[in-house]
Amino acid sequence: MIEEASKSSKVTVEKRQLFMEMRAQNFDVIRLSTYRTACKLRFVQKRCNLHLVDVWNMIEAFRDNGLSTLDHNAEINVSRLETILSSIFYQLNKRLPTTHQINVEQSIGLLLNFMVATYDSEGHGKLTVFAMKSMLATMCGGKIVDKLRYIFSQISDSSGMMVFAKFDQFLREVLKLPTAVFEGPSFGYTEHSVRTCFPQQKKILLNTFLDIMMADPPPQCLVWLPLMHRLANVENVFHPVECSYCRSESMMGFRYRCQQCHGYQLCQNCFWRGHANGPHSNQHQMKEHSSWKSPAKKLSHAISKSLGCVPIGEPPHPVYPEAAERPQDLAHPPTTLESPSRLDEEHRLIARYAARLAAEASNSTQCPPTDLSFNFDANKQQRQLIAELENKNREILQEIQRLRLEHEQASQPTPEKAQQNPTLLAELRLLRHRKDELEKRMSALQESRRELMVQLEGLMRLLKDEEQKGAQTGGSPHSSPSHSASCTMPMPIRSTSAGSTPTHTPQDCLAGVSDDVLDAFSQGVPRNLRNDLLVAADSITNTMSSLVKELHSVDDGLEDEEVNMRNGREKVRPNNACVWNVPIPKSGYNS
Repeated sequence: MIEEASKSSKVTVEKRQLFMEMRAQNFDVIRLSTYRTACKLRFVQKRCNLHLVDVWNMIEAFRDNGLSTLDHNAEINVSRLETILSSIFYQLNKRLPTTHQINVEQSIGLLLNFMVATYDSEGHGKLTVFAMKSMLATMCGGKIVDKLRYIFSQISDSSGMMVFAKFDQFLREVLKLPTAVFEGPSFGYTEHSVRTCFPQQKKILLNTFLDIMMADPPPQCLVWLPLMHRLANVENVFHPVECSYCRSESMMGFRYRCQQCHGYQLCQNCFWRGHANGPHSNQHQMKEHSSWKSPAKKLSHAISKSLGCVPIGEPPHPVYPEAAERPQDLAHPPTTLESPSRLDEEHRLIARYAARLAAEASNSTQCPPTDLSFNFDANKQQRQLIAELENKNREILQEIQRLRLEHEQASQPTPEKAQQNPTLLAELRLLRHRKDELEKRMSALQESRRELMVQLEGLMRLLKDEEQKGAQTGGSPHSSPSHSASCTMPMPIRSTSAGSTPTHTPQDCLAGVSDDVLDAFSQGVPRNLRNDLLVAADSITNTMSSLVKELHSVDDGLEDEEVNMRNGREKVRPNNACVWNVPIPKSGYNS
């Protein structure tokens, strides 16, 4: 009694934990019941890790636990349900990588308590097999078309036609899910639910069932089911658009565009909560977007559709054969897993299936023997071609490996080659030393050019101010004393080179440049400093260009020396070797 009481209290606590976490998400502020229900069930699905279990894995778990041999109205107790859930989640952890493992015990506890609270509200401690299958097949991951195909296989007869009584039973079980998340008034079961789904049809086959369930809009009592799948598909969709209400510069999830207000778009949080501003009203029709397309893509899509390249009105699901064979359900008289006659039953099923295939092959008259021999010859030729291509592929891979090894051996310098060419080694060291000196000189010239451009910008700003002052006073800016003093002021220009220190005077820094540059910085009659500074910048640029040519010449000499060392030849590239001409941008206001 004490153990049962403690277990009951633990179940109550875990049951409350899931609903308390769901209440903390504040889903009740969503004004539309459809979105509110879908969000709540999506939260339960992710919290219990059911979104990681595909519908095909769920069907496999049903078969492995012997549920395929049980009647839909058979009852299973909570302990067996816990065993089934344990097998589902432990198999899930085997498929997941080690870095994405889930807490199996917590998932089992949360899902078990939610199922008991949903389908055993009176506390009998038992659930029907059909209720468990309906709930797990609805709440697991996977495509909605695959889920609906499995559900149809459970509610149809041997001829592939839906049984209305079984569909009514399915609605009773599946509509308990919205009721469990406190949305029963909107999506609770009623006696007229079946006829609202199929108001006119009397014979429902698989394609008709899928057409109605995946229509836009779907049946009102199940409108939350496809929405829950759309929520899962758009959780990570990004829209680079600003929300017209909250002014968020990007949207995640759904995007809603008003059909009346031009350019008015809302993110899903604002739309779900009924926010509106400006001329927009909640009564306006909104279009839901689950993806983002740039204007260029929209235009190309419209052109392709107008030209007939894109089919218009694509079906929401593939069209399946009307007389498709039902999946093997092993619905023979129930036998236990430990029964010795189980193997014999499987052998009988296999023999029956083989006999049917043989009968169909003998009755088939569509393919004459000549076609069979032709197909056999074609398959043989294809296999021979594949074998030849595989052999060629292996030969090519071997050749690539051999060439790679030869290249690695040739690229590694050996001590013998180095000893055979001491003269080349000495010249190579001199060239590398010269290259280092040229690189230092180039970096120094780059720094000088940058400082010159900064000073040029300052002088141009000063000239502009003086011209404005001269215009205001009515005099000439070039004849004012203040302007002459500012124009003839020597500007410090730092110039460093390899082996020198940056302590030169302005005149020393101008050594080696043209006469126009010297005149620009000389004391005396003021000249047009704009042209002079541009000439100075061009001189620096030309010097750097020649330095780059010399540097590339040294690089080519180094490459030739290394090639000569590898080939064992004692040759040195001549001084007039061809070099690359690197374009240097002309000087201006910005370097």
